[in-house]
Amino acid sequence: MENLILVDRDDNQTGIEEKVKCHLPDGKLHRAFTILLFNKDDQLLLTQRSMSKMLWPGDWDGTVASHPRQSETYVSSAERRLPEELGITCKLDYLFKFEYHVTYKNIGSENEICGTLIGIIEDPKKIKIVKDEISSIRWVNLDELLAEIKKSPKIFCPWMLVALYFLPESNENINEKHREILKIWNRINFKTNLEEPLKYHFPDHRWELKRE
Repeated sequence: MENLILVDRDDNQTGIEEKVKCHLPDGKLHRAFTILLFNKDDQLLLTQRSMSKMLWPGDWDGTVASHPRQSETYVSSAERRLPEELGITCKLDYLFKFEYHVTYKNIGSENEICGTLIGIIEDPKKIKIVKDEISSIRWVNLDELLAEIKKSPKIFCPWMLVALYFLPESNENINEKHREILKIWNRINFKTNLEEPLKYHFPDHRWELKRE
């Protein structure tokens, strides 16, 4: 049985709770993270969620999304999780965190404060998919991804869209290579292109950036 860290809206721990109970339709606010991994050509690695997942099975996500354990930071938890899903290790930088609540049909929901991490994969050939977590992967550049999201927002996980939307708000105290990727992905009209797709998942706008 996996327990998640319950938090208040300031991301202070308030307790722990079983993972399944945290993801019921009403949800319980808990701590999570999402990772965006890029290659040397500035392409983002997308992963397709396993069909065995309770929430958003088969949808396309950022590279990895999961939950910190007790005593872990956002960075340490994400670096621990990467080999468990993709069979690789990678040095990550923390960008920002956001809060969101979104339901999946009548099955469950995500109600999270979600830290967002960035990294660069030096050797993509070392990736080994863990099938219980991920069913497929692919690399996309910025223009390809924005075109797909605008055409079919329903095939992408909602937290991924929020994470992409807030990329311009990223912490600047990060690795120079990571800053260079953000410059490429932070075009003037970047956020504008994501506003309508976000409305598909969040008609009531239940997402916001959390200031440090």
